[in-house]
Amino acid sequence: MQSPIITIVIAIIALAAGCGIGFGIYKYVLKSRLNKMLEEANKEADVIKEKKMLEVKEKFLNKKAELEKEVQTRNQKLLQTENKLKQREIGLNQRQEELNKRKQEMDSQQSRLANQQALLVKKEEELEQMQSKEREKLEALSGLSAQEAKERLIESLKDEARTEAQSLINDMIDDAKMTANKEAKRIVIQTIQRTATETAIENSVTVFHIDNDEVKGRIIGREGRNIRTLEAATGVEIVVDDTPEAIVISAFDPVRREICRLALHQLIADGRIHPARIEEVVAKVMKQVDEEILETGKRTTIDLGIHGLHPELIRIVGKMKYRSSYGQNLLQHARETANLCAVMASELGLNPKKAKRAGLLHDIGKVPDEESEKPHAIYGAELAERYKEKPDICNAIGAHHDEMEMTSLIAPIVQVCDAISGARPGARREIVEAYIKRLNDLENIAMSYPGVQKTYAIQAGRELRVIVGADKIDDKQIDELSANIATRIQNEMTYPGQVKITVIRETRAVSYAK
Repeated sequence: MQSPIITIVIAIIALAAGCGIGFGIYKYVLKSRLNKMLEEANKEADVIKEKKMLEVKEKFLNKKAELEKEVQTRNQKLLQTENKLKQREIGLNQRQEELNKRKQEMDSQQSRLANQQALLVKKEEELEQMQSKEREKLEALSGLSAQEAKERLIESLKDEARTEAQSLINDMIDDAKMTANKEAKRIVIQTIQRTATETAIENSVTVFHIDNDEVKGRIIGREGRNIRTLEAATGVEIVVDDTPEAIVISAFDPVRREICRLALHQLIADGRIHPARIEEVVAKVMKQVDEEILETGKRTTIDLGIHGLHPELIRIVGKMKYRSSYGQNLLQHARETANLCAVMASELGLNPKKAKRAGLLHDIGKVPDEESEKPHAIYGAELAERYKEKPDICNAIGAHHDEMEMTSLIAPIVQVCDAISGARPGARREIVEAYIKRLNDLENIAMSYPGVQKTYAIQAGRELRVIVGADKIDDKQIDELSANIATRIQNEMTYPGQVKITVIRETRAVSYAK
């Protein structure tokens, strides 16, 4: 009988021997499977390799075909370019041959010209010799040198040309007067007759009427505080004197006078007059006046049928109501000029709306918001251009005093109508000193010419009569003298309307019976 330990060892040995045989069998099966999978993978790899090789060959063949096609195309282009270059080379060779022929012809012509020029030089020398001989003969026969004869000839030609020119000018002036003066007079007279306005009534003071003189003390205030505050707020001078029931408001700016007048009216009606109240009322009145200015501009444009003006231009037109020029209200002058322009443009077959617009705006440079050193016509044209007015309107505004070149037909119409409105009787009040100075300037200009004996400015400076000496100026020279005086007056003086220059030459024979 065996022991248990020996039995366990034998069992363990048998189990280990059985496991080694199983593992060997498993290893053999696994190795066979792996070999089979490797064979299949190699076969698939060969198939894929063959496919890829076929694809690569196909792409290579396609690329080769495309490159061959491209090379063929480029070769064709090169052949075409080569053919063109050959044709150009042939053409250039032909042109070179032509140029060589022309050069040869020009060389031959230059040689012929040189020969001809040499012949001409010889002939000129011969002619000069012949002329010098003939000149010597003529000088010997006439007893005058060539220079003296030339001077006499030039002087006679000058006199003849001057006489013919003056007669031609007179004929042209007479012809123009016959054809144009009649029609121009008709148009101007008809235009003036169709427009009637008030005479000049503007001045630099405003009289404010009060109910009783007790109000004057309240306006002056304690130690003059009220009147000083009012003058400082409005920028005017208030004169409170012994004039019964009246206070004088003095200022060159009509807007300030109007603000002061309205402020005084409200203060007296309210009864409260002290510095704080005065400043409050003046500020309120300024706002009211600004609104009235805008309303006046709108009403003016509506009355004249002018549309599309910039709001700032409308405000400037309204400010014209409080401005004057030589005593003539500026807004009234602008309205009158606008109506005259419309009538005259209609008579001449032009656009009356444009003419009326330019006539209304022609003096906007006289009411600037800021000080400007430019003439009012140029400044007005700049304002109109700034607020998008058309170029012909801007040119008419800037050229109505000849300070800008006229580029449209509206410009002379505005200039003429402005002169008509300002020169008509009663339109403007002229200062006596300026009036007398203008008359003296007219007479002095005429007296500065030699041969003038006396001058008379008549018809309020609209006609100048010049008396010349009969022994110093002949009949041919009086026309030239009249034209020269007119040109100088036009260039050196400023005057309304036109000035007629009449030159009088008389011959007197005096004898005495004893």
